[in-house]
Amino acid sequence: MTRKSTRAVGLVASLAVAAGALAGCGQSGDPDSLTFMFRGSPDEEAAYTEAIEAFEAESGIEVDMIMTTADEYATKLRAAIVGGQIPDVFYFDPGSVESYANAGVIQEITPYIEASDVVDLDNMWDYGVDSYRYDGEQLGRGPLYALPKDVGPFSFGYNATMLEEAGIELPDPDEPYTWEEWLEILEEVTQDTDGDGKTDQWGTGLNVTWNLQAFAWSNGGEWLNEDATQVTVDTPEFAEALQYFSDLDTEYGVTPSIAEAQTLDTYQRWMQGQIAFFPIAPWDIPVYQDLDFEWDLMPYPVGRTGEPASWIGTLGIGVSAATANPQAAADLVAHLSADPDTQRSLAEAGVQIPNLIDMAHEFAADDSTPPVNKEEFLDVIEDYGRALPPTYTYNPQWYDELYTNIQPVLEGRKTAADYLAEAQPRMQAFLDMANDQSEMSRGTK
Repeated sequence: MTRKSTRAVGLVASLAVAAGALAGCGQSGDPDSLTFMFRGSPDEEAAYTEAIEAFEAESGIEVDMIMTTADEYATKLRAAIVGGQIPDVFYFDPGSVESYANAGVIQEITPYIEASDVVDLDNMWDYGVDSYRYDGEQLGRGPLYALPKDVGPFSFGYNATMLEEAGIELPDPDEPYTWEEWLEILEEVTQDTDGDGKTDQWGTGLNVTWNLQAFAWSNGGEWLNEDATQVTVDTPEFAEALQYFSDLDTEYGVTPSIAEAQTLDTYQRWMQGQIAFFPIAPWDIPVYQDLDFEWDLMPYPVGRTGEPASWIGTLGIGVSAATANPQAAADLVAHLSADPDTQRSLAEAGVQIPNLIDMAHEFAADDSTPPVNKEEFLDVIEDYGRALPPTYTYNPQWYDELYTNIQPVLEGRKTAADYLAEAQPRMQAFLDMANDQSEMSRGTK
């Protein structure tokens, strides 16, 4: 056993001890109260405060809200678990389900959800619900350990004002650009608009960590084989996608350079109207209402497959195995995830797309506020969106390794094919370790 795998098993053991020590009592120890730990923006805090107050009024259960920033959440949650102060109800991602369930940190909530008069699983996104199923061997099937807080389709947007001023026809909401077509437009809008000899308007500005997926998948590239035992990034399809991504800067100059992005990041440049195409997620909508230009959503440009691709994020809301009142905790989960009034208020606050399918289609049909093409969010959920590659592996170290030494490719000092050939064995070693850890956590190795 390697030192890293020993450390991982030790963590699972410490989680199990913490969960066992608190069996039968939640963080408060009071069956008439619950603790709810979550993360988010001020808008999300306000929306959830309203939802919690409604739950308290209906149930008579007092809820202590523990909110953190997104950056602090994982550290504080782990400290709470290991320290024996597990919140009764809390957020966690799909990648944590296996370790938390095997360690006895979270409990199955299927019986409570099936008996609930609030939850209609048939009217909730399959992706959101299935992300929190675990049968003891495989994620995505079996009993429920959480309900979705949300599903987050990572869509693509464009600056309509910039395109119109350049005399470019706006993107078709249904027919995606090919990479070649898109590149022609990127080159056309990348300009020195004030005549000082410096580019101050660009076609796009993408982050490799969050945007490579769309290019690789659309070009037929994959991170893993079907049973998640082999890393498969060292293929021509994957290399072509990564090279195209790099060439947008190093070969064609249609994105801010690395130095320019360090001066002002591409998100801020998009906000200031300097970039024509940029990724957009539902949580961006409240901020983007005040942009000084018109914008909308479009399908991602497509590679060899001719089909757009992107990823869907999600967080789950689950119940501690140590709670003193599992029924009330599960009722709170149901209220936050599936209650129609709660979902409507969260959507109106602009913090998420409704978990309820019929309500989400109502949301998409509303063209009174941008984006007009809200339907694109639903297309990602229903059609071409996928989970991020490490979602269903025991840990993401193998996936993170791809990005650890990728800078020479992004700077044009190494080809994508050469880099991927070097990275694949390192990634494979981490994946093998993760699969071994998964087996050990289940007691099968």
